[in-house]
Amino acid sequence: MDTAVATEPQAATPTRQRRLRRMWLAVLAAATLVIAAFILAWWLLYARFYQSTDDAYVAGDLVNVTSQVYGTVVAIGADETDRVRSGQELVRLDATDARVALLAAEQQLARAVRQTRTVFANRDQLRAVVAERRADLARAQADFDRRKTLTASGAVSAEELGHARDALNAARDALNAAEQNLTASIALVGRTGVADNPDVQAAATQVETAWLALMRTRVRAPVTGYVARRQVQLGERISPGEPLLGLVPLERLRIDANFKEVQLRRMRIGQPARITSDIYGRRIEYHGTVTGLGLGTGAAFALLPAQNATGNWIKVVQRVPVRIGLDPRELERYPLRIGLSTEVSVDVHDEGGPQLAPEPPREPVLATRAYEIDRSEIITRIAQIIRDNEESAPLAAE
Repeated sequence: MDTAVATEPQAATPTRQRRLRRMWLAVLAAATLVIAAFILAWWLLYARFYQSTDDAYVAGDLVNVTSQVYGTVVAIGADETDRVRSGQELVRLDATDARVALLAAEQQLARAVRQTRTVFANRDQLRAVVAERRADLARAQADFDRRKTLTASGAVSAEELGHARDALNAARDALNAAEQNLTASIALVGRTGVADNPDVQAAATQVETAWLALMRTRVRAPVTGYVARRQVQLGERISPGEPLLGLVPLERLRIDANFKEVQLRRMRIGQPARITSDIYGRRIEYHGTVTGLGLGTGAAFALLPAQNATGNWIKVVQRVPVRIGLDPRELERYPLRIGLSTEVSVDVHDEGGPQLAPEPPREPVLATRAYEIDRSEIITRIAQIIRDNEESAPLAAE
């Protein structure tokens, strides 16, 4: 009797444990199903409309500053990390040779004006000679006609008539020669004046070229930005086109995000994006817009493209660069640096945009007016040189 009572609780314990185990398994299964349902709902309603990658980096323009003329560096106006404005002088070259060349060009212009003025004076003189030769021909013709009439009556001998004929022929030849000289002189000067004569204009162009070379001894910044790389050194002899400094316009920074090819199915130009950078952490979030999708994978544009036509080929998911523009106001508040790592998430809800740019850009992507030089100063100087030498030439001739 006591033995039966003692074994009854022992038999009930495994049964209770099995019930508890089944209950906890049911709870765990229900929790798993709830979590799975929650994850599925989250993916269907939210996650599938966002494509993310951490293979993204800050990109931008590196504008190289170069010289347009030869020269020796005598001053450097900005160093690395300095901010410069468009048109600011960055490098100054020794201008001694350029000034001498300008002076020589001005002297050549003065000589060209005087020589051209002499040609014009010769033309006027040849016109007077032609008029004189015509008068001589008219007199010789009249003498010949008069003697020819008197020869019939015997008042003038045949010998005298022959002399008159020779004088007429000589006057005609002299007129022809004078007219040819005048024609050659007119062809030389054309229908121009002294100031717009081709020789004078060519000399004036040389003066302007020498003046531009003098102005270009001051190398200026083409854009507003920060000096990122300075290669030029004081006293260095530089050549045209040689990089001197690198400028980075921070307001034109962008993100190059490398998405997997399977993530591009619904990605379109104009879709919004959110970006975080390691330099500021997740507390700072940038808002950008997809501005373009790359036309090739990174492997296709690599220096050594992959060769897949081999027997041991293994498929690798490729990545395509996607360009994302940033808000300039956010960049100004939280500046970035080229090459920084970022994380990008693109909202692909709106699929109405194009995958490729439909039209070419209407305006230049980058433009500068720093190399435009006001030429009014040298134009006035050239006009003064022409006027002074054109007026002084007749006085010198006298």
